[in-house]
Amino acid sequence: IFTPSSKAPAGQHDENITYQDMENLIGVELSAKVKDATIDLFRFGVGHGLQRGIIIADTKFEFGLDENGKLYVMDEMLTPDSSRFWPVEKYNPGFSPPSYDKQFIRDYLESIHWDKKPPAPHLPDAVIEKTQKNYWLALRKLTQRPTEGGTDGFHSPPAR
Repeated sequence: IFTPSSKAPAGQHDENITYQDMENLIGVELSAKVKDATIDLFRFGVGHGLQRGIIIADTKFEFGLDENGKLYVMDEMLTPDSSRFWPVEKYNPGFSPPSYDKQFIRDYLESIHWDKKPPAPHLPDAVIEKTQKNYWLALRKLTQRPTEGGTDGFHSPPAR
């Protein structure tokens, strides 16, 4: 499912818009290019994740144009901050699966009834450490490379 959104003012969440709204904002041709690029990138990511035991349930992509009008994907993509990563072996339709993404932080913030207004509350060390562990697990699964020191180019997160 392709769901476009537009950039909100700084400090606010992006706003979902209709495809027609997107066409009105950036034109029919560019809208089609953005949609096609989004679906192609997502399909690639989903296939890669499934081969490694991760369901990429959703993600976001940010696009921009250079000075010549060429379309580029911008910012992060297919990361635990921009996607929902679920372990294939724990997936059960109708239930919220554990995840390798920032859902753990969202759940914590909901549990303390944060009003989503700045400043964000301080995260306890346990929440930070659990999130960090989930991100490293995702990295290890998706790259199929160890993250424990060595010459593999990755290093374990620092002890807190």
